[in-house]
Amino acid sequence: MVEGTSRIVGPVILLGPPGAGKGTQSKRVEQHYHIPQVSTGDILRQNVKADTVLGHVAKEIMARGQLVPDELVNPMVAERVREPDCDHGFILDGFPRTAAQAGWLDAFLEHEFFDNLQPHHGLLIVIQLAVDYNELLLRLTGRRSCPTCGRIYNVHLQPPKVDELCDLDGSRLIIRPDDREDVIRERLNAYAQLTQPVADYYRSTGRLKSVNGDLPVDQVTPQIFCLIDNTL
Repeated sequence: MVEGTSRIVGPVILLGPPGAGKGTQSKRVEQHYHIPQVSTGDILRQNVKADTVLGHVAKEIMARGQLVPDELVNPMVAERVREPDCDHGFILDGFPRTAAQAGWLDAFLEHEFFDNLQPHHGLLIVIQLAVDYNELLLRLTGRRSCPTCGRIYNVHLQPPKVDELCDLDGSRLIIRPDDREDVIRERLNAYAQLTQPVADYYRSTGRLKSVNGDLPVDQVTPQIFCLIDNTL
């Protein structure tokens, strides 16, 4: 991996359906450019684990494979990116997921974030990870996670050394409720109906860039870095 940089970056948006690799690539962007990853999925799961009011609501919605509504997600994103570690840029993972959220984000960045934080913060960078539907099903139905350390595996593509056990701590791997096949199909349908218009929204403004997400992870990463570097 190329040595990282500390330049002012982004904000960066990674778009793509569930299983496209947004989380993995977000972590690599985070490490390379030294900017935080803001994952709405992680924040929601943290609330579920902490048994908060938001967690109760989000748990029921996510278990049905549905998207958490804007009135819950938007304020959560706003609160997170106001934190000081986002001053030099950040990556949004899993947001925006609807055209309405994209419009809200544009207004937020223009009227609050750019005005009140560092000047010349950098242009919004929108990158879409394009992945074949059948490849997505293979990735998602095979996904397993360690309940102790959080490491992600795939029984088809990246299995653990010992079947169903974490390589790091030996914990028995679990299937997240939103990775069941029936829920996966609902999630992909929701993406097609609600989130694909987000890509169309950014494409219409000339800000959308695309990379081939079917390629191996280590081949996707340099494509993303190149797009970010060319935008700075």
